[in-house]
Amino acid sequence: MTVEVLNETDFDIDVSQISNLASFAINRMKVHPQADLSVIFVDEYSIAELNKRWMDETGPTDVLSFPMDELRPGDSSEAIADALLGDIVICPQIAQTQAISANKSVRDEINLLLVHGFLHLLGFDHAEPEEHKRMFELQDQILADWGVAS
Repeated sequence: MTVEVLNETDFDIDVSQISNLASFAINRMKVHPQADLSVIFVDEYSIAELNKRWMDETGPTDVLSFPMDELRPGDSSEAIADALLGDIVICPQIAQTQAISANKSVRDEINLLLVHGFLHLLGFDHAEPEEHKRMFELQDQILADWGVAS
């Protein structure tokens, strides 16, 4: 498994910790160990541009996910075939603002955004109430198993 973490901002990112959490989530969801994932940290301007281009939304957002090979979680009998998971793009400045509002650390907020974006790569969504419930329960469980609260 390859987890590539790129920080294109001046924000201090613990690249090793991000890589470890991403690897943990990949293993937890039984994604094939040879799957590749990129996590990219960008500034508000860059994420706003991506948000407009790919989501047709105006302004910066906290996280965007760009799935590549339409992978889904594995089950107890077999892991997902090796493939390219995709890219998760996170804006640490937006994460910082959200962390302050939620009265938690920026690191915890970035962890949450990473797992949230990862689940989107696997096809999870939160547009409908039942989807929202399932995705957020899974997100909370992965973070709890990792050892942090969401």
